[in-house]
Amino acid sequence: MGVQKNPIAFSYPLVPSSITHLLFIAIFSLPLFVQCNTDASDVQALQVLYSSLNSPSQLTNWKSNGGDPCAESWKGVSCEGSAVVSIQISGLGLGGTMGYLLSQLMSLKTFDLSDNNIHDSIPYQLPPNLTSLNLARNNFTGNLPYSISTMKSLSYLNMSHNSIFQSVGDVFANLALLTTLDLSFNNFSGNLPSSFSSLSNLSTLYVQNNQLTGPLDVLSSIPLTTLNVANNHFTGWIPRELNSVPNFIYDGNSFDNGPAPPPPPYTPPPPGTSRNNRSHSGSGTRKPPASNGESSGSDKGMAVGTLVGIIVGAIFLFFIALLAVVFIRKQKRKAAGATTSRGSRSAGATDINTEIQEQRVKSIAAVADLQRPPAENAVIEKLQGHSGSIKRMKSPITATSHTVASLQTATNSFSQEFLIGEGSIGRVYRGEFSNGKTMAIKKIDNAALSLQEEDNFVEAVSNMSRLRHPNIVSLAGYCAEHGQRLLVYEYIGNGSLHDILHFADDDGKTLSWNARVRVALGTARALEYLHEVCLPSVVHRNFKSANILLDEELNPHLSDCGLAALTPNTERQVSTQMVGSFGYSAPEFALSGVYTVKSDVYSFGVVMLELLTGRKPLDSSRVRSEQSLVRWATPQLHDIDALAKMVDPSLNGMYPAKSLSRFADIIALCVQPEPEFRPPMSEVVQALVRLVQRASVVKRRSSDDSGFGYKTPDHEAIDMSF
Repeated sequence: MGVQKNPIAFSYPLVPSSITHLLFIAIFSLPLFVQCNTDASDVQALQVLYSSLNSPSQLTNWKSNGGDPCAESWKGVSCEGSAVVSIQISGLGLGGTMGYLLSQLMSLKTFDLSDNNIHDSIPYQLPPNLTSLNLARNNFTGNLPYSISTMKSLSYLNMSHNSIFQSVGDVFANLALLTTLDLSFNNFSGNLPSSFSSLSNLSTLYVQNNQLTGPLDVLSSIPLTTLNVANNHFTGWIPRELNSVPNFIYDGNSFDNGPAPPPPPYTPPPPGTSRNNRSHSGSGTRKPPASNGESSGSDKGMAVGTLVGIIVGAIFLFFIALLAVVFIRKQKRKAAGATTSRGSRSAGATDINTEIQEQRVKSIAAVADLQRPPAENAVIEKLQGHSGSIKRMKSPITATSHTVASLQTATNSFSQEFLIGEGSIGRVYRGEFSNGKTMAIKKIDNAALSLQEEDNFVEAVSNMSRLRHPNIVSLAGYCAEHGQRLLVYEYIGNGSLHDILHFADDDGKTLSWNARVRVALGTARALEYLHEVCLPSVVHRNFKSANILLDEELNPHLSDCGLAALTPNTERQVSTQMVGSFGYSAPEFALSGVYTVKSDVYSFGVVMLELLTGRKPLDSSRVRSEQSLVRWATPQLHDIDALAKMVDPSLNGMYPAKSLSRFADIIALCVQPEPEFRPPMSEVVQALVRLVQRASVVKRRSSDDSGFGYKTPDHEAIDMSF
C-alpha cells in the first residue's frame, strides 16, 4: 500500500536494488520526521527555562522563541515521539533561575541541572512525572517545593550542596518508589519529617552537614543500606534497627550513651555508643545490653499479657475507625446532594467544572487537593509563652532598608513630575537611583493606616519581601524612618492593564487575543501562588486591572500583594479603596464585609470580563442596564450569538470562537454569587492552560509577535493561535 502511494519508487526502474532499498527506507521514514514536532506545551516550558537561565550559549540550538527541541536536537534534550522525556544539562556553568512553567513537562522523566550556578528558590511546581531529579551543587535557596509530594514515580532525588534552609518538609508520604535521597550539605533545620517512615524502598539516605535536630526514630523501619547523618545536631538514642545498616556514619552529633528508658515508647541505645559518635560500617545487628537481673517466668507472662492487651485494643480501635469512616461517607453524600441542588442555579457551568476536576487529578498544578505546603513566605513563628500568651519570633527582612533622604533624592523630593499613580493608601513615584536603577516608590499616607507601631509595618514588609513569583511585583526595599513609611518595588514600565484596555485607543493599537489570554493565565498563576502555596494564605483584597502591570513583553505582574496587612481605617477604606474597587467587589463583601480567597476569585472573573469585552466594571456613561459589567454580561456568557456581540470591538474579530467560548465558561464560574461555588485558583489556572493547549498551532503574523494587534479595515491580521 505504501508503494502505490509513492511515485518516486517507480520512476527509476533501472536503479540497483540496494540503492532502491535505501530509497524506500528514506521515503517511508519521512512521515516519522514530520511527526516528531515537539508538543507545544513542552516547547513553551523549554523556552521559558532557556530565558530564565539567561539564554546561555552553552545550550546549543535552544531558543527563547520558536524552535523544535526534538527535531533540532537541543543540547541535553531527549524525546520519545513528540514528548520531551529527558533534560540533562549538568556541568555547563549555567546561571539564572529555573523559570516557572516546568509543570507543563508532563512526559519528562529525567531532569538533571546539577553542577551549575543556578540560584534563587526552586520553583514550587516541578515536572510531575519525574523518576529522577538532580539539582545538586547549585546555589538554590528557600525550601523544598511541596510539589515533590505528588511525584509518585520518583526514585532518585538529589538536592545536595545548595543553600536550602528551613525544615525538610513533610512531603515524602507518597514517594514509595524513592530509593536514593540526598539532602546533604545544605542548611536544613528541625527534626526529620514523619513521612520519612513511608519510604518503604529507600536504600540510600544522605543528610550529613546540615543543622538537623531531634532523634532518628523515624528511620527505624526503612530498609537502608547506606545512611549518613554526620555533622548535625541529632540527639537521643540511636535506634537498634539502624545498627544493621551496612554503611552507617553518625559522627558529629550528640547522641546519648547512657542506659535508655525501657520500651515502649523508647528505643534502647546501641551498646558502646559514646559521645565521640565515631563512624561504623558492618552488617551485623548489635544486641542491646543485658539486664542486670535474670529473666523470670513472671516477666514472660507479663509480656504475653501486654501483647494480648495490645491486640485487643487494636481491634477495638479498628472498629471505632470503621464506624467513623461510614459516618463521614454518609455526611459527604448528604453534602454532595445539597451542593448538587444548589449547583443547578449555575447554568452552563457544569461541563467546564467537570473538566476542571478531571484536570485537577491529572496535573501537578492542582495545589488545592494537596495538604497545606510548608511556609514559603511565612516569616513569623508562633510560640506558646510561659504565661499562655502567644509570642512571635520575627525572621530577618530580605528587603533593603532605605533612608528618607535617599528616596527624596531619587524622586526629586517626591515632585509631581515623578508621580506615576495613586492607590488606596498612598501615591506612587518613579525613583531614579545613582546606580542607574529605576524603581517604583509607594509613599504611604499614615492617615490611611490603622497601624500605630513601627514593628507592625516592618513585620508586614518582612512578609511581603518574601513573596517571590514571576507574575508578582517584587518588593525590593522599604523605609521606616522619622515617622515615614515607604515601599520600594521593581519598576514595571509598560503601564497597567487598566490603562491599556481603556485608554489606548488614541494610538490605534489594542491587546491581541493571544496577549489577553496570557495576561489572564499569568495573573491566575499569581493568585494561585498567594492562595494555595503561601502559608498562611495571602488574600489580595484589591485585585483589579489597575494593579496588573505589564512589562515590555506584555507579561503581567500583580502589584500590591500583601498590602492588606496594612489595614486601612474604616472611613478611609470606604472613601477611597472600596469606591475605586466597587465594580470588582464580591457580593459577600458588600453584604457582610467578609473577604476571603474566594472574593479574590470573583475579582479575577471581573478582570477576565474586562479582557473579553474591553469595558470597565462600572461605567456610568452607558445606559442603566449596561452600567454594571457583571450584571450585563453574566446572562449572556453561555449564548454564542450574544457572546460574539460582547467581544471587545477593538479586536476587529481577531479571535477564535472556541477559545472565546471556553474563556467565557471560566468567567461564569468565577463570578458566581455564592463563594462556595467559585473554583480555587489552581483549577482556574488549569482551565486556562487547557484552553491554550487544545488550540491548533497556527503561524502567527509578525504584527502579533508584540502582543499588540492593529486595527485594519480588511481584517487581515486574524490571530488564531489560541
